[in-house]
This record gives sequence, structure tokens and C-alpha cells, in this order.
Amino acid sequence: MTAKLSLWWMIFRISLSERLVYRGDFIISTLVRFLPIISQVLLWTAVIGSGDGDNIKGMTIGDIVAYYLLVTVARAFSSMPGLTHGIASEIRDGEIKKYLIQPLDLIGYLLVKRIAHKLVYYLVAAVPFGIVFFLFRDYFSGWPSMFTLLAYFTALMLAFTIGFFLEATFGFIAFWWLEVTSLMFMYMLMNFFFSGHMFPLDFLPDWLRAIFSCLPFQYMAYFPCAVFLERMTEAQVIEGLWIGFAWSVLFFITSRMAFHFGVKRYSGFGG
Repeated sequence: MTAKLSLWWMIFRISLSERLVYRGDFIISTLVRFLPIISQVLLWTAVIGSGDGDNIKGMTIGDIVAYYLLVTVARAFSSMPGLTHGIASEIRDGEIKKYLIQPLDLIGYLLVKRIAHKLVYYLVAAVPFGIVFFLFRDYFSGWPSMFTLLAYFTALMLAFTIGFFLEATFGFIAFWWLEVTSLMFMYMLMNFFFSGHMFPLDFLPDWLRAIFSCLPFQYMAYFPCAVFLERMTEAQVIEGLWIGFAWSVLFFITSRMAFHFGVKRYSGFGG
């Protein structure tokens, strides 16, 4: 047990160092990602300002700005840049053999590595996030309750696990389809629309909202934001957390199954 913990700790430290190799490029790319927030604020200010009322579906400009700030945080947890394509590339090129011949759990390795990379991102982004939230602090109605904060951070952890295991599953599909670019394009398009990243899901008609609620995407962006903004009752929040947990377990299982059966048919070419 101690040896395994030492192994995972070593992988975590190496992944941190790896992420900090190109610090300048990483910091600049992180800061640039905050520019769309300003455009979103200007866009929705113009949209609501050009209408007859001062809100859309009960959401004022303040609610929408606060929502998009929180969506940025949620997407930082649930998005997994390069995960699927990295797995698919190593399968296609044969480089995955180096993991298969070692006493190492590949999914666990990828998870620890991703946690380390995300931690570096959060540390770098903490200052710009703080500045942006401070500048737009008037758009928030107040500090949420302790229950809301705990539920919010739990929802962010679920967003991370759903995003990781779902994209890992897509990556291991490369054992059957060597090229998963088209599949990932479809997934990213659906995720952008169905998760609430493009617009708050509150804007949808009730019947369409009910359909979207059956999908896992809303737990990767919309749900954490709705929890923080207290747009749900405590009963709805608890129910949503359980559903998000169920999706996490489901995609954990699918990633394990895709890897298990994929390795069985892997030919070991390339590399």
C-alpha cells in the first residue's frame, strides 16, 4: 500500500514539473481565456438592453453575468483538453505498449496526471479569476449559505470526474476506431450546447429542458452554476448531486470496460 502511494505521489510530482516546463506560454494562454468573459458580458447586456423587459426567463443581466462567470469556473473543472486525442494517438502509434508492459494502472495514471495539470491551472488562474470576480462582484446577490457552498464544490468535483471518465471512454474507443476526431467534434458540439455553456438552460422550453435533464452534460457546467446561484431548492440540489454521482460511476465503468476489452483486441503495432 505504501509503495503504491509513493508511486502515485511520484507521478503527481513529475506531472506538476512537466506542466511547469513552459511556464510563460502556459500563463499567457491561461490569461487569454478570460477575454471571452468580457465579450459575453457585453453581448448579454446588449441583448437584454434591446428587449422590452429587463430580464429573460426571470434572469436579469446581473444573473446572466454571474452565471457566465461561474460557467467559466465549471468548465475549467470539466474540460479535459488533449485527453481523448492523447489516448487515441498513443493507441494509433503504438506508444500505449509502454504502459501495458508496466505494473501501472493506465486510467489511474491519467487521472493523477490530469489532477496535477488542473492544480497548476487553478493556481495560475486564481489571480485573474479573483480580479474578474471582484470587478463583477455587484452582479452577485450575496454570499451563499454553507450548504450551498458545500454542494457547489461537490458539484465541481463531479463535473471533473464526469468530464474525465467520459473523455477517457472516448479515447479508448480508438482501440476499435483509430481516428476519433469526428466523434470528438460531435461530442464537443453537443457538450457546448447541452451543458449550458452556450446559454443558461433556463431559457429553454420546459419540454426541451426535461430532455436535457436526462443527459450528463448539464452536470459539467449548468448544474454547479445553478447551485451557487441558488436557483434550486435543497431537495433539487441533493437529487442533482446523486444523479451527477451516478453519471460519474457510469462513465468510470464505461472507461474501464472500454480499456479492458480494447486491450484484448489490441495488436501492438507501431511505436
